[in-house]
Amino acid sequence: MRTRRMIHVVAAATAASSLLVACSGAGGSAGSGGGDGKSINVLMVGNPQMEDIAKLTKDTFTKDTGIKVNFTVLPENELRDKVTQDVATQAGQYDVATIGAYEVPIWEKNGWLHELSSYADKDSAFDKADLLKPMVTSLSGSDGKLYALPFYGESSFLMYNKDVMEAKGITVPERPTWQQIADIAAKVDGAEPGMRGICLRGLAGWGELGASLTTVVNTYGGTWFTKDWKAQVNSPEFKKAANFYVDLVREHGEAGAAQAGFTECLNAMSQKKVAMWYDATSAAGSLEDPKSSKIAGRVGYAYAPTAETKSSGWLWSWAWAMPKTTKNADAASKFMLWASSKEYEKTVGEKLGWSRVPAGKRASTYELPEYQKAAASFGDITLKSIEQADPANPGLQPRPTVGVQYVAIPEFQDLGTKVTQEISAAIAGKTSVDKALDDGQKLAEEVAKNYR
Repeated sequence: MRTRRMIHVVAAATAASSLLVACSGAGGSAGSGGGDGKSINVLMVGNPQMEDIAKLTKDTFTKDTGIKVNFTVLPENELRDKVTQDVATQAGQYDVATIGAYEVPIWEKNGWLHELSSYADKDSAFDKADLLKPMVTSLSGSDGKLYALPFYGESSFLMYNKDVMEAKGITVPERPTWQQIADIAAKVDGAEPGMRGICLRGLAGWGELGASLTTVVNTYGGTWFTKDWKAQVNSPEFKKAANFYVDLVREHGEAGAAQAGFTECLNAMSQKKVAMWYDATSAAGSLEDPKSSKIAGRVGYAYAPTAETKSSGWLWSWAWAMPKTTKNADAASKFMLWASSKEYEKTVGEKLGWSRVPAGKRASTYELPEYQKAAASFGDITLKSIEQADPANPGLQPRPTVGVQYVAIPEFQDLGTKVTQEISAAIAGKTSVDKALDDGQKLAEEVAKNYR
C-alpha cells in the first residue's frame, strides 16, 4: 500500500514541478552546495518569520560558522509542491527544507528524512527539553525521535481591530461562536471606507483554505472521514460548515477572497482593510510590528470560534527538516539547531523587535521579560491555544488519523487541494458549495478504498 501511495505523491509533485521552475531561485542559488560543507541550500515558505531569518543569517550564523546559506523562498502552495518533489524523488537539491506536522510522520515512514534527535541531544545549548510537548509530539517519528526541529509553532485564533469594535460598541467574546462572529462581521462591514467585516482564507490549497475551513468543519460536527474510513465530504455537517464559511466570506469578507491566503489576509488586516481575521496565531507578531502594521497596539485576540465543540484551534509547526539526500549533514544540522535555538530568538528580539520572535515552540520564550512585554496582548492566548489543540480528537467523533486541520495520509495533499479548488470557485461565484462537495465526496471515496 505504501508503495502505491508513494508513487501517487511523486507523480503529483513531478507534474507540478514545471510550474515552479521560474520561482525556484527566489531566495538563492539552489544546487550550489555540492557537499563541500561550506554552503547549504535551504528551501522555505515565504512567511514573515522566514523572511526575517533570511535577512539575519549572513551577519550572524554565517559570520560565526563560515557556512553560507542559499535560501529559496516560495509561497506556501508552491513550497509544498517543490519540497515534495525534491524529497519524494530523492533529487537532493536542498539540504534543509521547511515542512510541517503533516509531512513529518509520513515522510519518516518512507525513509526520506534524517533523524535529528542525535544532533539535538549532543548540543546542550539547544536544550531539547525546553521544546513544547505538542511540538515534539507532532514532529517525531514512529521511533520517538525528532525528524524536524520546530522554527515556530502555532494554533489559530481570531484577531480584531479594537478601535472599530469600540466605535461600534461591540465586545468580542473571549471564546466566541462562529454565529457571533458572523453577526459582528455584518455590523462592522463598512465601518471605515473600504473596510470589510472579516478576512478568511479563500485561496485553494489543502494548507491554505483547507486549514481554516477544516477547523470550521470540525466544530460543526463534520469530518473528512469516519474512523472506519467512510468519506464524509458531502455529509450534512460538512455541508453546513462549508456553506456557512462561503456565505460569510462572500457577504462580509475581503475583496478578491478566492485568491486570498495567509499573506493576503495579513496585509489586509495590518492595513486596516478588514475588521477581523481568523488565522494562525503566528500572525500576531507581524500585526504588532509598528514598522509594517497600521494597527500595532490596537489588535484584540480571541480563541478560535466554535459551534459544537469546546475549542477549534488548529495545531501546526513550520519546522526544519533534513532530507537524507543531503551531502552537507553537519553544516545543515548546525543551521537547523541555530535556527530553532534560544540564541536565534534573542537575536530576533534584539535586532528586529521582540514581537517578531518565532515563538510557539519553547516554554522559556514565554518566561522572557522582553517577550512577555511585547506579546502581552497575544502571548498567553497563543500558548493556551497550542496546549488546548487536540490532534487526536478535534471534533465530535473518532478519526482514522491524527490532525486538526488535515488528515495524516499522503493522499490528503492532493485530495484537500482539489476539494478546496472547488470551494474556492464557489467563493468566486462559479459553482455551488453543494456541487463542490458532491464532487469532492467522489474523490474522497476513492482515497478511502486504499484504507479499508
